[in-house]
Amino acid sequence: MTFMDLEVPRWAYMFGFLQADGHLSAGAGRRGKLQVEISHRDIDILRAFQELCPYKSTLSERTRATNFSEKHRSAIWTLCSLEARNRLIELGIPCGKKSTRIAPPRVPFSRRDYLRGIIDADGAVGFTADGLPFVSLATTSTAIATYLCRYTKLTLGIHKLTSRNARDGAYNLIYLRETGVSLADHLYYRGCLALERKRSAAEQVAAWVRPSHMSPPRQRRSWTQWEDQILLAATSLPGVAEQLGRSVQACQLRRMRLRRK
Repeated sequence: MTFMDLEVPRWAYMFGFLQADGHLSAGAGRRGKLQVEISHRDIDILRAFQELCPYKSTLSERTRATNFSEKHRSAIWTLCSLEARNRLIELGIPCGKKSTRIAPPRVPFSRRDYLRGIIDADGAVGFTADGLPFVSLATTSTAIATYLCRYTKLTLGIHKLTSRNARDGAYNLIYLRETGVSLADHLYYRGCLALERKRSAAEQVAAWVRPSHMSPPRQRRSWTQWEDQILLAATSLPGVAEQLGRSVQACQLRRMRLRRK
């Protein structure tokens, strides 16, 4: 079996995780390495990577001061094989800073496993302070953000628009309530490779049922071509909002998107 055959679910997951949380460096000659450093509580996933990888690798630990803790304990997986590194570069993990450059592979791959790897590394699964279930992803890669939105639309019928955060230039995608339930149930299926704490959180999210006292979800109403024409020609947002039976905010956002196009 070819190393990093991305049609194999576990390798697709591993590749997504490495794209988001790994660091690939190149040195003179054959020198270089791939490293993944994560919290020690998640060391089991690095052990799984070490077992999956047919090349020699090492697993180590260290304790250091960070912004969040005086004694942060982390686990580090290191892979030095040139052949393995070349394969990872070929598939889409660039050397050096990569957060804005990563993109879904251009070869056939197991899509939901790959996305679960991305979310395990750079996302979150759980409940808000108000007890609402969610799955979220924070990324600076336009390709990754766009792909997740397209995938959830085609696979789960979830319509999600994305744009960069004005504060830090990142994409912050959140699937809340029923959309979070659907995505968690879809990505974290039984027997899949995943961070144990996120798998456990996903099981709780997938079991959520909207309380009887909560109003039902609003049905999405698509914009028609004639509505777009009326909106672009209108001089008053409140007036056109009343005419179309939509909120002023919805009309304002739609007009901004139409003008950008």
